[in-house]
Amino acid sequence: MDWNLVENYIINITFIILLITLIIYWLNLIISHIKQLNTISKYLNILTNISLGTSLTIRWIINKHFPLSNLYESLIFLTWSLTLTQIILEQKTKNKLIGSVSAPISLFTLGFATLCLPDNMKNSLPLVPALRSNWLMMHVTVMMISYASLITGSLLSILFLIISNGQEIEIKGNSYNTKSKAKKFSLKYEFDQFINFTDYTIKKKNRILNKQKNINFLQGIDNLSYRTIGLGFPLLTIGIIAGAVWANEAWGSYWSWDPKETWALITWIIFAIYLHSRLNKSWKGKKPAIIASFGFIIIWVCYLGVNFIGKGLHSYGWLF
Repeated sequence: MDWNLVENYIINITFIILLITLIIYWLNLIISHIKQLNTISKYLNILTNISLGTSLTIRWIINKHFPLSNLYESLIFLTWSLTLTQIILEQKTKNKLIGSVSAPISLFTLGFATLCLPDNMKNSLPLVPALRSNWLMMHVTVMMISYASLITGSLLSILFLIISNGQEIEIKGNSYNTKSKAKKFSLKYEFDQFINFTDYTIKKKNRILNKQKNINFLQGIDNLSYRTIGLGFPLLTIGIIAGAVWANEAWGSYWSWDPKETWALITWIIFAIYLHSRLNKSWKGKKPAIIASFGFIIIWVCYLGVNFIGKGLHSYGWLF
């Protein structure tokens, strides 16, 4: 059996499954009363994750090294990390918006790997000397998972800005007591409905209640973004430290200001500023979301953009 053909077949089928999953996620937003759509999309996303994991495992067995030796394999692993992050967040939050914003990026990374990269870049070659180390799995896997978490968190911040329509909205706290406050607010006005107010008063209170519900919805997105980025940032820190140790082992220097290293540091600084502004509560709502949205661009420059340069020590990631 030609396992390379099997692996290619799995990737092609996975792309189709992921495309169908994205369509169902978006239909679920439009036709919200059909609960089965949400269940189907979740199971299809799990199937996508398993298929990608199977593909990576086959490459690992065939080539006898961890499948992160070139750009194609890292794109597949990043897609796997994105779907895994999505599965975890959906399980914890039961929020159907996560898949709607995360699935398009997963489809993009998988599509770029399968449709845009030339065939010679899809073949796994013997590892270059710099990659023949146990640090390969430690450094690259942690970086990919951190990218997936940061990308998802940044997408939620972009969604926050779109839904809020650029308005400055006061977001209080980091989701502490959010549910209890919303519950008290709702109970208060449910009780008030039994009192004989005038029609004008009732309509006015309903408008206030609807506004409060919108703020609670935006606050939920904002807090989910914050917590997801809060998960990805420590992983990014660990990945950079592991990469520095590996660089010293491979090249004799902890830091060489390679384009990848430089942009990884810039990415770290951007999200450090975001988390600092959230922790000390100096900024709330729109301003941190703008920083996280900017971080989304920086991540892609770090991960994919510098590969177009074709310079530096990370030569195995070049596109040309």
